[in-house]
Amino acid sequence: MDIALIVFDIAGTTVKDDNKVGDAFRATLQHFGYDIPLEQINPYMGYEKNKAIKEILKTYQNGNVTMDDAQISAIHRSFVGRMIRYYETSEEIEALPNVEETFAVLRQQGVKIAINTGFSRNIADVIVEKLGWYERQLIDYLIASDEVLRGRPYPDMIQQLMAKTGITDPLQVAKVGDTEVDINEGKNAGCQYVIGVTTGAYTREELEKYDPTHIIDDIREVVGIIEK
Repeated sequence: MDIALIVFDIAGTTVKDDNKVGDAFRATLQHFGYDIPLEQINPYMGYEKNKAIKEILKTYQNGNVTMDDAQISAIHRSFVGRMIRYYETSEEIEALPNVEETFAVLRQQGVKIAINTGFSRNIADVIVEKLGWYERQLIDYLIASDEVLRGRPYPDMIQQLMAKTGITDPLQVAKVGDTEVDINEGKNAGCQYVIGVTTGAYTREELEKYDPTHIIDDIREVVGIIEK
């Protein structure tokens, strides 16, 4: 069955990250008194960020997290502010190699291109606007974790994108991402292809544990996968 929609993650999949998200999480948590190493933060990249904060702190406190929702929200607001300032002012924001060319090829073939993310919409908008992806007609849709009831690994974002495009069969959808939660989101949505990419937070060996349909090192490989 032909693929009609491909859903790509942002940081580490389509946009250069250099672990800036992890660094921002670490700096924010330090501000609130939690000195947590990056290796305990990186596994939660890709999650909706309120959930990521809760899970990171549970791990840090050996499951005995005592923070209430107001405290979690305060940490999240600080993180969001930090990320928006970074993306608005940084000269380092750029698409990963071959991403924009791949978007263009896929759209020429009639495939709809969507971006989804564990970021909130205000962060995602800054990134996409800075890259000019809408203006250059490289993407069709953008959805963020705070626009659905449940973020990753639940399939809500993909299902909402399917509804927007009029797609009812998930076998017409592919998901591409660089983390465990991207892979499980695609699997939970029933996507025909769930493609892990090694340009972000997880290595090939780490991605293999979650059984994606494919693991790639270059985003251009997506074109060949869906053409088979």
